[in-house]
Amino acid sequence: MGSYAKIESNVVTQVVVAASAESCGSGTWIETRVDGSIRNKHASRGDTYDSSNDVFITPKLYDSWVLNSDYNWVAPTAIPSDWNPGTKDYQWNESTRQWEEP
Repeated sequence: MGSYAKIESNVVTQVVVAASAESCGSGTWIETRVDGSIRNKHASRGDTYDSSNDVFITPKLYDSWVLNSDYNWVAPTAIPSDWNPGTKDYQWNESTRQWEEP
């Protein structure tokens, strides 16, 4: 058994577990793996499938963010070096395009 993502207009519309892509039904089905060992990540509904690079890409969180060479969206400004989840948190402010303390 494997996981397969249904692709419609380069968007993942469904992810199922099946014996093969052929057993998923009509349409375009692309294999995905929970461990992300192929195609950059495990596909989720709403992801984009980039057929040129054979990767799944998560939806962009903010208009200003850019896609890095690992096919992940990143802020145009690096998160402050003292960031420590649960101790020193920051959140992205799209209006100012800066990281701010909550």
